[in-house]
Amino acid sequence: MKKAPGNKTDPDMLKEYDFSNGIRGKYAARYAAGSNVVVLPPDLAQAFPTPEAVHNALHGLVSLAQETTAKKS
Repeated sequence: MKKAPGNKTDPDMLKEYDFSNGIRGKYAARYAAGSNVVVLPPDLAQAFPTPEAVHNALHGLVSLAQETTAKKS
């Protein structure tokens, strides 16, 4: 594994940390496939303070949109 350029004096990296056998990007594809990060503006973050609140609101919106579409057909 090639060493990434970095700050050799990073105070958060202790001498005890050993990444010599690490594999860069081992889980990157799995992480990218299973996540979708959306950053909310502060006003929306106040209205939807938890992931569950966002989830419920979006599901409600989808249900409403489907009902509206079905009534028009």
